[in-house]
Amino acid sequence: MNHLPEDMENALTGSQSSHASLRNIHSINPTQLMARIESYEGREKKGISDVRRTFCLFVTFDLLFVTLLWIIELNVNGGIENTLEKEVMQYDYYSSYFDIFLLAVFRFKVLILAYAVCRLRHWWAIALTTAVTSAFLLAKVILSKLFSQGAFGYVLPIISFILAWIETWFLDFKVLPQEAEEENRLLIVQDASERAALIPGGLSDGQFYSPPESEAE
Repeated sequence: MNHLPEDMENALTGSQSSHASLRNIHSINPTQLMARIESYEGREKKGISDVRRTFCLFVTFDLLFVTLLWIIELNVNGGIENTLEKEVMQYDYYSSYFDIFLLAVFRFKVLILAYAVCRLRHWWAIALTTAVTSAFLLAKVILSKLFSQGAFGYVLPIISFILAWIETWFLDFKVLPQEAEEENRLLIVQDASERAALIPGGLSDGQFYSPPESEAE
């Protein structure tokens, strides 16, 4: 008879421990996971990512900076109107800087179209612009007479070459890896949310009801 209360106590203890373990399983809250999924999806819906937006801003800076240097060169070499007519209307590959400006426009249009409008996730567009820029500038430096026209004969080709390769480095080592990492995080969170959704709903205390102890006679 003395063993009956002890057995009942063990049964109650086991019931309480099983109740606690099931509550621990249920404590995996899918709401937090869904909130994270919505945050990732919100980034996709709002437009391009922050790092891609920074890349597009740098591409715009490339165009504006080269344009500024070209306008300064036009103003230094005898006035904007006269020099502009000479370099554009009477274009000469060996002495004009107009083609370097057009090269910056080419980079801007291709990169903005590929990575801002079409949101391309590949490196072929930046590889195309960098290859064309490098080949054109190397040929122009070798064949033209820019070095005999003062400091801008050095500045414009070098600046255009450096900016093109900085854009390549930024896209290849910053934009594409960070976006791939964000996509992997989204897939992990979605997978965890699907697993949490398989856990049963709320568990009531009535499912673990234990009858009161009977008086030992």
